[in-house]
Amino acid sequence: MRLRTLLIWLAVVPTVAMGTQVTVSAQRLLEQSAQLRADVEAAERVGAPLYTLMVDMQAERTATASLWAGTAGSEGELRVRRAATDSAAAEFRVLADDPSRSFTEVTRQLEKLAAYRQRADTRSGAADSTLAYYSEVIGKVIQVYQQEFSHAEDAELAQASRPVVSMLQATEMVAREDTVLALAGPSGELSFVGYDQFVSSLGAQRYLHEALIVPHLTARDERFYERVVGSEDWQEKTRIENAVLSGHKDTVSGIKLPGEVSGWSSAHANFSVQMTTLNIDLARSVLARGEAKAAELQAEVAWLIAGSGGGLLAVVVVVVFTTRSVLRRLHDLHERTVTVAEQTLPDVVARLQRGQTVDPEALPAVSGDRDEVGRISDAFARAVAVSVDGHRRLAAERHGFGLFASGIASRTGNLVSRQLSLTEDLQDTFGHDEALLAQLMRSDQLTVGMRRQIENLLILAGGEVPDPHTEPMRVADLLREAAAEVEDFRRIERQALDETSVEPSAISQISHLLAELLDNATRFSPPKSKVVIRAELVADGLSVEIEDRGPRVTPERYEEMNGRLHQAPPYSVLAQNAHRLGLFVVGHLADQLGATVTLRRSVYGGTCAVVVLPAELLLPSEGETPREPARREPAHREPALVGAVSAPAAAPAAEAAPAPAPAEEHEPEHVPEPEPEPVAHTSAGLPSRRTKTPRHAPATALAARSAPAAAPARPALPERVPQTHIADELRAPHAPESQVPQDTATPEEVADAWADYEQGTQTVEEELRRDQP
Repeated sequence: MRLRTLLIWLAVVPTVAMGTQVTVSAQRLLEQSAQLRADVEAAERVGAPLYTLMVDMQAERTATASLWAGTAGSEGELRVRRAATDSAAAEFRVLADDPSRSFTEVTRQLEKLAAYRQRADTRSGAADSTLAYYSEVIGKVIQVYQQEFSHAEDAELAQASRPVVSMLQATEMVAREDTVLALAGPSGELSFVGYDQFVSSLGAQRYLHEALIVPHLTARDERFYERVVGSEDWQEKTRIENAVLSGHKDTVSGIKLPGEVSGWSSAHANFSVQMTTLNIDLARSVLARGEAKAAELQAEVAWLIAGSGGGLLAVVVVVVFTTRSVLRRLHDLHERTVTVAEQTLPDVVARLQRGQTVDPEALPAVSGDRDEVGRISDAFARAVAVSVDGHRRLAAERHGFGLFASGIASRTGNLVSRQLSLTEDLQDTFGHDEALLAQLMRSDQLTVGMRRQIENLLILAGGEVPDPHTEPMRVADLLREAAAEVEDFRRIERQALDETSVEPSAISQISHLLAELLDNATRFSPPKSKVVIRAELVADGLSVEIEDRGPRVTPERYEEMNGRLHQAPPYSVLAQNAHRLGLFVVGHLADQLGATVTLRRSVYGGTCAVVVLPAELLLPSEGETPREPARREPAHREPALVGAVSAPAAAPAAEAAPAPAPAEEHEPEHVPEPEPEPVAHTSAGLPSRRTKTPRHAPATALAARSAPAAAPARPALPERVPQTHIADELRAPHAPESQVPQDTATPEEVADAWADYEQGTQTVEEELRRDQP
């Protein structure tokens, strides 16, 4: 998972969690506010009719008790109370239309009112059971108040609504006292059950006032309550209650009430109005608090949403800023890293490989930052420093190895030069022996190959092959010089399709490059097949194609070989391909010349090497007089080799000479072909170039060679000019030839050394065979 995604998730998860929490809290508060408003609305709509119904039911109960006791004028009072109750019940039924609330219980109890009125009118049953019905209906009304307006979800409102319910219950207890005293009637006697109801109601009423009403009143309501209980009517009520408790008399049929009860009715009528006002004020206070609480909850929701939104916005801003800052720093670190990896470090490595100094400021430095990104940057800087130090050591080792290889090449070149000089002396001394001359020329050819391998070592060590030429050379001569460097030069067919010349400073390098390609073509193609080299001008310069008829090569193999031609390999690759260094040498020379070398499949099934030399290396040949090029040793010996070992090659010279005697005339077409040189084969089936049986020259060639005075038209052997084209590293002065000490090795030691040489040669040939596709 990307770092950007992780940072986004780091912002999204807390934001979603906070948003969810805010949503849930806001929804709960809104639901509570809606519930409060619904309760307030229900209380305002149904509370007043419900309270009126309770008061009228209390008055009708007292009137029913008076009727049952036979009090004078009670019938008319009862009719008035029943009419008021019916009116309040009808209004309540109209408003209490919500089936989800607890109003239905009161409505169901009101349906029994007519039956109990009839029982009261006929005085059927006991008075206590009829009066108990009214008490039950009033209890349901108080229960509705307790359920609907207690606000249990809010502690503050529950605390404020508690005095209201307690006040209703205390009012009911006082009303029950009034009913019990009314049931005593004119006789002033109560049954034992009636007296117990009076005492119970009185105790409950006083407990409610002292424990549940007065402690929970507000300061304003408490002042109003004190005015009520301090009035004369309330004091009269209290004296009558105390008189009933202390001044009653027990009789056989019941309890005789004291005479003070006669003032109960007038006192009750006055203080009940005051208590009703107090109850209404308490209820309105609770409703006002509920409305204010609902508004407060809505405001809290608004502040919660606003504060949470601001907090979420701040979180988003901080996360976005942090994310952008971190990603920007990481992007800058990535850009610096890519720049160092793709530009700075390769340039530093190239400079180190060229032996140049490196500016430390070009490399990333350790800044010492303590944050994570800074530590990563410092770690990369340390890694780059270690890498550069490693490349610096490798460059120093490579430079030292180059100097070592140059020294080896210089010493070996001296030996090769001495060997070439010795070969030249032997050719001059024993030139009359054609067979020996042929072997000497072959030895000379192999020595020239050795010199080319020494130059390869010099090139791979970082040096250059100096060019001894001072004048341009025609392309045809250049092709001939390159072909003469190859051991099997007789198989090479040269075709110079255009007349042009090459810059003197590039002749040796081009000749060496073409010689390596020609040598590769002759070694990896059938022994009797031709290798064609042709040169012609193209739009980009001079194109030289070398085409052989070797085995097929896969496209992947061509891609690998072309890769070696287009880039300088490290020493590790050179060591792994020590038996195939020719392509690396060609690549180095092509890079120095600005040429391109490409290997591809030939139309004959073999390989075609295409060398494109830039036009800057070419000179026009118009008006030039043919001149002998500055010769390398193998080039100036080609005519001698042809004259010595090949009769068909000597035919043109014979044609130019004066006609010999008829007995010695030989037509070219009748000249027998020279016998092929015997070729030994290794155990791997590859031809071995170490031929021990010398090639015998034809009789005609021997006759022509044995009588040089009789054939003045035969070209003389060219003279060697020592050290005219070898590298500077090989131009060290010859060490004076000392007397070669006599070899004291035993025949067994010589045989063992020769066996080791044969075994090493066969191993290399086996590796070459495995490398061939």
